[in-house]
Amino acid sequence: MMNTEATLATTPPRALGPGRAPGVRFFDAHPTPDDLRAEVLAGLSSTPKRLPPKLFYDAHGSQLFDAITELPEYYLTRTEIAILCDHGEEMADLLGRGRVLLELGSGSSLKIRTLLAALEPEVYVPIDISREHLRASAEALAEHFPTLAIHATCADYSVPFELPTEGDREGLAAFFPGSSIGNFEPEAARALLTRVAALVGIGGRLLVGVDLQKDRTTLERAYDDDQGVTAAFSLNVLTRLNRELGADFDLEQFVHRSFYNEALGRVETHLEALCEQRVRVAGEPFVLAAGERIHVENSYKYDIAGFHQLAAGAGFVPERVWTDPRRLFSVHCLRVESC
Repeated sequence: MMNTEATLATTPPRALGPGRAPGVRFFDAHPTPDDLRAEVLAGLSSTPKRLPPKLFYDAHGSQLFDAITELPEYYLTRTEIAILCDHGEEMADLLGRGRVLLELGSGSSLKIRTLLAALEPEVYVPIDISREHLRASAEALAEHFPTLAIHATCADYSVPFELPTEGDREGLAAFFPGSSIGNFEPEAARALLTRVAALVGIGGRLLVGVDLQKDRTTLERAYDDDQGVTAAFSLNVLTRLNRELGADFDLEQFVHRSFYNEALGRVETHLEALCEQRVRVAGEPFVLAAGERIHVENSYKYDIAGFHQLAAGAGFVPERVWTDPRRLFSVHCLRVESC
């Protein structure tokens, strides 16, 4: 269970100073190489083997994900953006204008522009684990919103860290787009929502994107496109381990596998070994059998009632939910009732 302290921190982020664009400050709470090494070695030592999905998002991986969001099979991003465009003013009325807006997993910041225009917050705090991608996105936003104070924070939001905001937390609202909540096991998702509830306080609000349950074909096409961009995105995890942890994975001996696990209500992504092989990671040896898989991501899909039940366990009550006409995706406004 994650720390539920409102500060979300054990160590303050290190300020990196202003960026090239006016109004941008950068704060570094990025995990250390030792943290990465320990998590990777523990995951590869487990049965079945697994790696955390945060490894997707180095600079190249973030660029690949941006390409994924433009694929015809990947409905999530364009559908969520359409919902935000259609209902942004109503969302802003509920969240409250002129506040501090925190965004978890800001990525390329395409979705936030509509919300920022409607909310007109005093301070925007985008949080993302990909440092250079975050920097570029923050500076692009600063050019579009020249009077907005942007405190870009490079951090892994799945673990405790300190926000670079001064004073009390009154007037803070949170935005968690992209159905990234689905990448967490249900108990971990509840723990993260509990931490967000403690952060924004009783009466505070969270706007969160949630992918909805649907037919197997639509889901599996979204995570295994015909052009192979998603496969390259998955395999880039091994490239990153080769570069950062001195691993010796041969990418030609692995293949991307993605499928919908209907019993668990999630799309699973794996890297499958095509032959028996021995690899070294950070000096440690590992053996993979032919056909053995490394589990790299889950993407849980919810129905609206099921997500509301999950959020209720974290102290939230639903205020409003918006969906697209095909009911592919949903955006929820949740209010903290207890924390």
